Amino acid sequence: MAVYTQLGAEVLAILIAEFDVGALISAKGIAEGVSNSNWLLETEGRDGRGARFILTMYEFRIDITELPFFLGLLDHLAERGCPVPRTIHDREGRLYRMLDGKALALIEFLPGVSVSQPTPAQARAVGGALARMHLAAADYSGTRANGLGLEEWKRLAEACGSQGLASIDPSLAALVERELPLLERDWPTDLPRSVIHADLFPDNVLMLGDKVSGLIDFYFACTDITAYDVAVTHAAWCFDAEGRHFDPALSAGLLAGYEAVRPLSTAERAALPLLARGAAMRFTMTRAYDLMNTPADALVTRKDPLAFARRLEFYADPANAAVFAAS
Repeated sequence: MAVYTQLGAEVLAILIAEFDVGALISAKGIAEGVSNSNWLLETEGRDGRGARFILTMYEFRIDITELPFFLGLLDHLAERGCPVPRTIHDREGRLYRMLDGKALALIEFLPGVSVSQPTPAQARAVGGALARMHLAAADYSGTRANGLGLEEWKRLAEACGSQGLASIDPSLAALVERELPLLERDWPTDLPRSVIHADLFPDNVLMLGDKVSGLIDFYFACTDITAYDVAVTHAAWCFDAEGRHFDPALSAGLLAGYEAVRPLSTAERAALPLLARGAAMRFTMTRAYDLMNTPADALVTRKDPLAFARRLEFYADPANAAVFAAS
């Protein structure tokens, strides 16, 4: 369920008339997502041949003052040939409009499907697309701090408490208490930084066969260590959903695809095992906090923090550091 606000056909038609996309033909609520209301819209298009768009109403979690960063980033990347949806500006050139105190943005619709069981070829394509995104974002003028970085992991761990983490699983508290001080001590400060996606899971990538047709959902994008984004994507793509089984072919494909476009420096590659531990910690902590603090009857689907705790254990094992070694 992701349509929290109901908009009638008359309201939608009036709203779409503020954009140069032709008259509204149809609108359908989209049942994906957890923080916004979304609709798939079909219009007559500027040329009368029809066009499709995504309309998003920002309901929770998004600070409206940050929308120019997110929406401007989409325009910046699209102009440089990255497969990201453009923001459709209204007739007055605005990135978003307000309705009843909520922001709405119209985004280009991109074709494709999200895969649940990626192939090595698809992982390679995603690695290449991520690298091209990093290069294209190099001259983006916007900046945004990572609100889900190391300091937030520590805050979430404190908020959950040892007993709370242990209530999820007896070993989770010990894992977090072991890993957090190490990450804080050794987290790199001198690696290349850029705008990163920070949440490039398979459901945020659209595929047409083995080709990436869309990178979507940039609402965690921020300015941080570039190789950390590689580590986040590695953790998201190279394991089964429960984090029990690592797929070396997916790992090899993802890293090879990335380096075919943007080779990693020696320092970046050496830091990947630690960065991957951080990536796994980030999702372990946010999922643990959400599991403990989201009401059982909430519309949001709570995700299992142990799926990333298992990834954290994998990355913390020195025997597995070789997955990031140069081929």
